Amino acid sequence: MPDHGGFIDAKAAAQSLGISRATLYAYVSRGLIRTSESGDDPRRHLYSVHDIEALKRRKETGRRPARVAETTLHWGMPVLASAITLIENGRLYYRGHEATQWAETSTLEETARLLWDCGGRDPFAETRAEAPPWDGALLARLAHLPLTERLQALLPLVPAGRTIAWQRDVRSLWPGAAALLRATAAAVCGTEPDGDAVHRHLARAWHLDETGADLLRRALVLVADHELNASAFAVRVVASTGASLGACLNAGLSALGGPLHGGTTSLVEILLDEMERDGDAAAVVEARLRRGEGIPGFGHPLYPQGDPRAAALLARMPPEPGREALIEVMRDSAGRLPNIDFALVALRRAYRLPPGAAFAIFAVGRTAGWIAHALEQRLDERLIRPRARYTGPAAGSV
Repeated sequence: MPDHGGFIDAKAAAQSLGISRATLYAYVSRGLIRTSESGDDPRRHLYSVHDIEALKRRKETGRRPARVAETTLHWGMPVLASAITLIENGRLYYRGHEATQWAETSTLEETARLLWDCGGRDPFAETRAEAPPWDGALLARLAHLPLTERLQALLPLVPAGRTIAWQRDVRSLWPGAAALLRATAAAVCGTEPDGDAVHRHLARAWHLDETGADLLRRALVLVADHELNASAFAVRVVASTGASLGACLNAGLSALGGPLHGGTTSLVEILLDEMERDGDAAAVVEARLRRGEGIPGFGHPLYPQGDPRAAALLARMPPEPGREALIEVMRDSAGRLPNIDFALVALRRAYRLPPGAAFAIFAVGRTAGWIAHALEQRLDERLIRPRARYTGPAAGSV
């Protein structure tokens, strides 16, 4: 039976797993496979292809602990408990709130309060949430550095970035975390920190109108967290040592800058430059594939039916024929839809933001999530310390 939007019938599901229907139903009752009603017959259920493939990968690893641990770190089974973010059925949730709906009206500050689990308290309204001014001469000296390195040099100047978090009540860290978030927003555009909403601060620096500022607000909220991605995991490893929030953010920034993570935005920029130069989306895609190059900005392993964050942003952008032609070619030829990296670059270009602004939006928004992971991890009070599967020379052979 064909795939119905990522779901197949019971016969195909059982055959794919090599199990009986009774075992299939048992897997469903244990929450291992999600079901959906068939559109033409509500009494008939369909079964998630994504969950079936995940179970097959688990079966292939067998019961070998080393192999299970190794595959877990590659889009595998959960490795840490977290109450912050859920990705399920092609949707993103922040502490139970569907992210695209939350982004309709919420600011990054409100999102941070949600992710940090602040309840009714607003640390952004407290005196300690004020970030100190930058040294103008230092800003000038750092201006030539890439954004990641510039942020890593400036954030330790915020007192909260140097305070060791070990054995401190996380609630006492919230105002300092707010100061760090504001300082990050100011640092990416070379301005002085202030108490204005982050999206308005950036909108002023980048000369955005109200429409652009609102789209920027949505983008910051939608990139605020994304479960246990590479940068969040790096943050949690550092947080598990009891290091400062500044050290945790530096770890997140280092991971985000890589071309397989937030640095993908620079690759999308190159792709769209080629589109502008050649004007033929199909030819650009074909030329890249012939050279053995990928098409960055499309597809996401956790969103087989398309990245909802990208869809929410692209739907509100002014039309641009080249961008839309590329999306159509990728959808029709490869069945791949735009992801958040593509949407951020599209936003930068649509509103003529400075070069590198797509990555800057990613870094500022994700700072809220990194802080949430750092605070949650320190509550665990355990060091993250996996073991290695040694592949070198045998002991004593050298």
